[in-house]
Amino acid sequence: MKILFFASLRERLATGEETWDELDGIATVADVLEKLKSRPSPWPEALQGKVMMAVNQEMANADTPVSENDEVAFFPPVTGG
Repeated sequence: MKILFFASLRERLATGEETWDELDGIATVADVLEKLKSRPSPWPEALQGKVMMAVNQEMANADTPVSENDEVAFFPPVTGG
């Protein structure tokens, strides 16, 4: 599974992407997010609150299922005027 981080999340986490070869117990986007939040700082802080999610470039929610060949993206809500 490829995991992507965009915009301010990428800056706060100091990475734009990573690849997971093992999905031990990972079945949904929520599982991915919880595993990421279990890491040391700054992961929990960066991923708390409103975080937008996509799976294979389609908007997703916490209940969206994931599999090993998916691309899961996290990004902050879009703002602007």
